Amino acid sequence: MDTIKTPAPENAIQPKEKLTGKVIKTTLAGAILDVGQNLPGVIHISQLKAESVNRVEDVLQVGQSVDVWIRRVKEDRIELTMIEPMGLEWREIKPEMVVKGKVARLESYGAFIEIGAERPGLVHVSEITHGFVKSPSEILHEGDEVEAMVLEVNRRKKQIRLSIKATQPKPEETVVESKPEPRKAQTRKPKNTNYADDVVAASEASEPEQTVFEIAWQQALQRAESKKSQKTKRTKNADKDQEELLHRTLETRLPTG
Repeated sequence: MDTIKTPAPENAIQPKEKLTGKVIKTTLAGAILDVGQNLPGVIHISQLKAESVNRVEDVLQVGQSVDVWIRRVKEDRIELTMIEPMGLEWREIKPEMVVKGKVARLESYGAFIEIGAERPGLVHVSEITHGFVKSPSEILHEGDEVEAMVLEVNRRKKQIRLSIKATQPKPEETVVESKPEPRKAQTRKPKNTNYADDVVAASEASEPEQTVFEIAWQQALQRAESKKSQKTKRTKNADKDQEELLHRTLETRLPTG
């Protein structure tokens, strides 16, 4: 006994979902397909190929099975396309969202990553990894699968800026404690001094200070020297007086002629 497949409810299928459909009718504007849903599938002639198509019959025939993708679901039909949709539409690309892609091309200034959008995203050489990178080829190769974060999207210019290093953990910073250098003692020269003053100051500084005992001893020597000098002077005076007295005595005693 064959198992009957129950079609999935229309609200369960989503845009970009891939289905297999069977052509049941062709028209000038397109074709009607059975895609296993309660609603018929309708494909417009503009959605048969990326290139321009003049006649539907040049691409589709009644009874033919083809792969199709859901564009949108409406109340009375399911709109289809035979052109594989982009993984990311412009309206879906937002800053800080993380995407996966493949390296498509390397340049000196960065790498182009296919992320399933209309245009590849650019990872600048400074956004490849933490630290200095001279050339993208040092880190990446064409065909590499990478994960990147969207930094900026410009739909008008059709530009997408990505960063691989934004998805990587930041390296731990090594803090090196610097020891302060010892300060050198500075000898300051007094203001308004000249060479003579320096010589006098140096000579005074070189003379050792006398102790109390040395001062007393020096004063005692000076007193003794003074007493000795006075005694010698008195002795000389006494000798002179004696000589004069003797001379007068002799003159008195000598007979006169």
